[in-house]
Amino acid sequence: MSTATRFQVRPKKVRIVAGIGAVVLVAAFTIVAILLRNSPTGVIFRTTDQIAMVAVGVLLGAGAMLFARPRVRADADGVDVRNMLGDKRFNWDDVEHVSFPDGSAWARLELPDDEYVPVMAIQAIDGERAVLAMRELRRLHREHESR
Repeated sequence: MSTATRFQVRPKKVRIVAGIGAVVLVAAFTIVAILLRNSPTGVIFRTTDQIAMVAVGVLLGAGAMLFARPRVRADADGVDVRNMLGDKRFNWDDVEHVSFPDGSAWARLELPDDEYVPVMAIQAIDGERAVLAMRELRRLHREHESR
């Protein structure tokens, strides 16, 4: 960013749920891997099968943690949006509106030509925290428009 970050937010409740989900997935697959050795089905499970089962749990846990990745940072020049799989910087000149449509799970940046970018860091499930984040993001946008 060209200037100091003036605003940053990440989702709160989704991060907690994702962390708990990741731990549960890894623990469940580890327990299954341990119990594989003692299966009465007649199938022979080897150590490599157990390691693979734990590895699957770790991969699924890492996938669950992608839900904790979203973040939005804003300064006087623009906004950085990081969602689950990518990040992108937008200058305030490119942002027409900052909105939170009725019934939507998260906020979005309205861009020219009827395009938009979801801002998954500001989620409806966070309640008042999301309201405060939207107010600040909109304030920064208005501040730029008045220059």
